[in-house]
Amino acid sequence: MAVLIASDVGKDIAGEPLLRGVSFKLERRDRVTLSGRNGAGKTTLLRMLAGQASVDEGELVLAKGAKVALHDQRPPRDRSLSLRDYVLSGARELVTIEQDLGALEQSMAEGAHDAATMNRYAKAQARLEHAGGYRWRDRALATLHGLGFVDADLDRMLDTFSGGELTRGSLARVLAGDPDLLLLDEPTNHLDIASLEWLEQHLAGLDAAIVLVAHDRWFLEAVGTAVLELEGGRARFFDGPWHAWRKEKAARELALGRAIERQEAEIARLDRFVTRFRAGTRARQAQSRAKKLAKIDRVQRGSVDGAALSFAFKPPERSGRVVFELEDGTVEAGGKLLLEHAELWLERGEHVSLVGPNGAGKTTLIETLAERRELKVGKLRTGHNVKLGYLSQHTDELETGTARTVLEATQHLTGLSPNRARALLGRFLFSGEEAEKPLEGVSGGERRRLSLAILVHSGANVLILDEPTNHLDLESRETLEEALSAFEGSLLLVSHDRALLAAVGSRTVAVEDRTLRSYVGGWAEYVRVRDERGAAAAAHEQKPTVATANPGATKQNPTVVTAKPGRAKLPRGREKAATRPGEPKAQRDLEREIEAAEAALQTLEGELSDPGAWSDARRTADSTARHDAAKRAVETLYARWERTAG
Repeated sequence: MAVLIASDVGKDIAGEPLLRGVSFKLERRDRVTLSGRNGAGKTTLLRMLAGQASVDEGELVLAKGAKVALHDQRPPRDRSLSLRDYVLSGARELVTIEQDLGALEQSMAEGAHDAATMNRYAKAQARLEHAGGYRWRDRALATLHGLGFVDADLDRMLDTFSGGELTRGSLARVLAGDPDLLLLDEPTNHLDIASLEWLEQHLAGLDAAIVLVAHDRWFLEAVGTAVLELEGGRARFFDGPWHAWRKEKAARELALGRAIERQEAEIARLDRFVTRFRAGTRARQAQSRAKKLAKIDRVQRGSVDGAALSFAFKPPERSGRVVFELEDGTVEAGGKLLLEHAELWLERGEHVSLVGPNGAGKTTLIETLAERRELKVGKLRTGHNVKLGYLSQHTDELETGTARTVLEATQHLTGLSPNRARALLGRFLFSGEEAEKPLEGVSGGERRRLSLAILVHSGANVLILDEPTNHLDLESRETLEEALSAFEGSLLLVSHDRALLAAVGSRTVAVEDRTLRSYVGGWAEYVRVRDERGAAAAAHEQKPTVATANPGATKQNPTVVTAKPGRAKLPRGREKAATRPGEPKAQRDLEREIEAAEAALQTLEGELSDPGAWSDARRTADSTARHDAAKRAVETLYARWERTAG
């Protein structure tokens, strides 16, 4: 039986049509993702499905007794509750069911065994069992753990949490209520990668229908089973995963473009005939073709919701080979120790991803590298001719203190004339009056686009980006991904967008156990190593282990290059270097890193000797990328060694 049926649903905003002819059916375990640009009506449709917005046309029909829950980023109004009580308040129906079961059991103990009583008891018990039985509270609190909270958070009052934490708490509350129809508006916001992966698995196992809006491409692919495309006020339903819909949409647009080209060629041919033979012996034929020309139903592209972002970074000036080098660094924030004995390097042209859980110190670290914080312990060296471009998580760089409008902020931060500033803003979708918007009134997505415009104009040869895809729609994320992939300078990227990490990063640095660990290769290689290490740790949890100086570089994860590696063989032809009196500690550590990177390359080459690694185009591309990344890592380390040894 369907949980929900939508039939020709329409909605008007301020007298103008927003949605028309939206029709689809949802069964249990269907996961529909809504696609459309910002302003296409995705959030409005979710609120219509939740009964929080009116339906102006058509009809929405819910299954009898179906429970609907909506998560839409709005923070809780009452902040006087503890996190535990707030989350459990989303399951009042389950509390009522428990009370009903208690009353029915009392009645049955007193002799009430009629069919109506037994039927009510069976239905209530089935509903409670669906939510996890009498242990549903434990299940709800486990959801909080999955979303990144710890036991110490459960009894904290809501007014002590940040906005992002409240958003995660709101998501946990919705999940705790065991809904039949779950409506999620940007559920991935404020989640770190571990919480994202947990949420994907949790939603895949829910016995409910789900409709969601998200801009995380990997999340959409992992969760969605169908796509409802909203464009130009119309809706198109596609039954299939997200990647299949993208392929179908691209084919559809290509076919439409070809049809338009063919029709335009035919129209031009007829028009030439009519013009040439309008008078003379073939005038009758020309008249016939003119009538045919007038009756042609022109093939046109449908209306779209706004223009698309399009930009590229300037070719950067050449910097020194070493951009940053952090040695034995300690990073603190608010009196809390985040990193100690941390080592990090960034080479010219290298694209490095920095990953780790929320609160681990990623933002504090990159603020230190960008000289927005002072490094109190350790050494930080910056290379020659480094021109830094920094994009903060909350676009703090836009706070000029004097600028009132988007245009004024652009001029102040770039030094451009009004006309040139407008030309720059136009490339980032601020055209005409949009450039005169008050700065304090622009949306999160507009602030992000404005920050990108200023960053692109800066001509920086080193980019440090903190969550650059926040508030960007899918099309804008893909545009940014293409621009960063083509960027010839150096890049240090902090992001929870795994698609961006996979496309852009050539090396991954992870915050682990209050230090930094470098992994040869991009996101996919890091995940493989991480998962294999986790599986090995679980398999040998009860077995005694021999302590090693480099616990990350095992047989299962040879691509780990730690900041403090253990004793290893030295680089080729340099075996005697370690015995030199007074040899710098950094050089010794670097030689050990080279040994680990060479071992990783050798192991990877053995793995890629299997013909299965080259069995199709996708695996061939992946294998080539991994091998190239491993070779680059070895070459980079040797170049560093030669500088320090020379």
